[in-house]
Amino acid sequence: MMKQEFYNLEINTKGQKLYEFTNQTIQWIIKNNFNNGILNLSIQHTSASLIVQENADPDVQTDLINYFNNLAPMDDKLYIHNTEGKDDMPAHIKSALTNNQISLSLKNGELFLGTWQGIYLFEHRLNTQTRIVVHHFLGD
Repeated sequence: MMKQEFYNLEINTKGQKLYEFTNQTIQWIIKNNFNNGILNLSIQHTSASLIVQENADPDVQTDLINYFNNLAPMDDKLYIHNTEGKDDMPAHIKSALTNNQISLSLKNGELFLGTWQGIYLFEHRLNTQTRIVVHHFLGD
């Protein structure tokens, strides 16, 4: 029987970093006895994003942050929009280059993720933020 469920996961961030939430998502799947279907994850913010990335070596996360900071430097002279500080427009650029939503398949109660893959909120702002990741499951 087809079902549809929603869940809002709140993640409190403390600056630019990748925040893994794979386990919270898996626990929600288990709690609801989801079997087969599609899980769509959305973030309703324009200065953070969602990515699937390696979760084994933390150097990957450091390199990603450094790369995106070089790609969109925090330099007020480069941007018109800086209402909320030097990280404002760079955060929007980083968000535009990554994902505000991702969809993952679920088969026999398990997410289709590779051995070293995790689901992350990619925070692009320097200050503490409260982010909401909307989980939307369609399936059985």
